Amino acid sequence: MRLNRFLAAAGLGSRRGCEELIRTGQVTVNGTPCVDLATTVGPEDSVKVNNKLIHQEKLLYVALNKPPGYLCTASDELGRRTIFDILPKNWPRLFNIGRLDKESQGLLILTNDGDLALKLTHPRYKIDKEYEVIINKPFEPKHRDEMLRGVFIEGVRAKAEVVHQVAPTKLKIILRQGLKRQIRMMLYTLGYEVKQLGRTRIGPLKIDVHTGEWRFLTAEEVKWLRDGKKAEVVVKKGDGAKAKR
Repeated sequence: MRLNRFLAAAGLGSRRGCEELIRTGQVTVNGTPCVDLATTVGPEDSVKVNNKLIHQEKLLYVALNKPPGYLCTASDELGRRTIFDILPKNWPRLFNIGRLDKESQGLLILTNDGDLALKLTHPRYKIDKEYEVIINKPFEPKHRDEMLRGVFIEGVRAKAEVVHQVAPTKLKIILRQGLKRQIRMMLYTLGYEVKQLGRTRIGPLKIDVHTGEWRFLTAEEVKWLRDGKKAEVVVKKGDGAKAKR
């Protein structure tokens, strides 16, 4: 993984803060000072900060069913609730893979494994993300084709891979892009207001824990995500911890 991610995963601060450690020459890799932010390191490399050997924390892989009203950020200057308030306080620093806006709910994957985080977020890997959406009025079938072709939001073509009308005001939408508030903005452009939005699947992993609960992914589930297999993985109920309210 990139050196700044390695340092952040080891608990030395944010990625930006770790970049500053690298730029100012406080980091050595295998005994050589390193100021290149593009440097990558593996398990066999010796990384030191100010002559102190750095060990990466144990890798964690977590599926969380985000409740509405929580932010996808490590901290908030206004004191609002974040997804990390749901998790144990003694864990190493984790990164949420992708985001859900404050009003949205559903599946998030959190990890300190930078390689997996890159795979699941980089556009070239084309990871499907599935959502259930409730809108304020019946969906017009003609808008399905527009969403599949692409709708311009803030100068960027935003498109869906699948749009399936489950009920007059309920849609199942699959994306491979990850634009900010993409579904809400696409539907708003077409004249709809999103009343409820939840992510139900990322790649092969489907959420089935209660809102505000989390669980660890198994080694097999992590392998499925790494290898891009099509097999369906279900995150089962009852193996997590409830959110603090």
